[in-house]
Amino acid sequence: MLFTADHDDIRRSLQKFIANEINPHVDEWEKADIFPAHELFKKMGSLGFLGLNKPVEFGGSGLDYSYALMMAEELGAITCGGVPMAIGVQTDMATPALARFGSDEVRREFLAPSIAGDYVACIGVSEPGAGSDVASIKTQARSDGDDYVINGGKMWITNGTQADWICLLANTGDGPVHRNKSLICVPMKSKGVTVARKLDKMGMRSSDTAQIFFDNVRVPKRNRIGEEGKGFTYQMIQFQEERLWGAAACLKAHEYIIDQTIEYTRNRKAFGKSILDNQVVHFKLAEMQTEVELLRALIYRAAEQLVAGEDVTRLATMAKLKAGRLGRELTDACLQYWGGMGFTNETPVSRAYRDSRLTSIGGGADEVMLMVLCKMMDTLPGSKGNA
Repeated sequence: MLFTADHDDIRRSLQKFIANEINPHVDEWEKADIFPAHELFKKMGSLGFLGLNKPVEFGGSGLDYSYALMMAEELGAITCGGVPMAIGVQTDMATPALARFGSDEVRREFLAPSIAGDYVACIGVSEPGAGSDVASIKTQARSDGDDYVINGGKMWITNGTQADWICLLANTGDGPVHRNKSLICVPMKSKGVTVARKLDKMGMRSSDTAQIFFDNVRVPKRNRIGEEGKGFTYQMIQFQEERLWGAAACLKAHEYIIDQTIEYTRNRKAFGKSILDNQVVHFKLAEMQTEVELLRALIYRAAEQLVAGEDVTRLATMAKLKAGRLGRELTDACLQYWGGMGFTNETPVSRAYRDSRLTSIGGGADEVMLMVLCKMMDTLPGSKGNA
């Protein structure tokens, strides 16, 4: 069994925190196009939520991945997508490689304060010309004695305007593109780091997303995570947790929209009966609830494999793909049943419609997920056995 009484204790504490400290402020943060990351993360760090599966010696709880997955699922109860995404960057996107491969020195400097909520973290992989195609990034970290000198830029950086440090993927050599990259912890206050702009997004409004430039930024080589040239590999491993997190965070969010749609269509009348009484509506909602439960089963199976130390690339990729596709179908169907009200910004379904669209793009687009799966199935043109 994936979850135990210990999971349930933490789950209840997290549910209470979301109800008291997050959801009452979501509408305000959405209107402001930002939420107070330092303030919120410090509260979460003090309660131990930011390091459930991180090493005890750096302030974490030392629990297995199932606890992180449980938290991701519960964050779906937050009534917007931006805040849980920002939390997920802190816990499951910017810090897994650091926790697993970083030296004790670099973990003390960057991981420990991130777990405590004293630092806000962001992850710097995507660039204007390299989103899902990670191997083609252009940002360079040139060796200069005991330092790296970094030049380039990153795009679509969640938490970027508030972050204290960035887990940066950069080219540190001239070799093959899959073996010339390194992950480096770069303090955002370093000379030459510029937050060029905060992006104006369609959804995820409460999450700040930045474009960042690096102009001769000098950082010590001791800030590198693990071995030089292993950054691409480390990031691919880190992606598995990110993609599982992204899928798990959709579950309760999808169920919330189904529940809200049931309530609205039960009370909304047309042609002498409630909208919900139409078979096309209540059948569709039943199908959507079934799809959510199927996605949950896939995610739980992947989590069990991850806890057991197995390679979850295939299942995590499937879960990420399915979560994105389901989010688009579900929110579109539910918005239709809200009629004109669904097209206004004052309803939860319109926010979900905007926010859920990112799941099929961020962390690897649907098409990249399909390429990964086809390669594993030996059906991708040019792959072994299918040249």
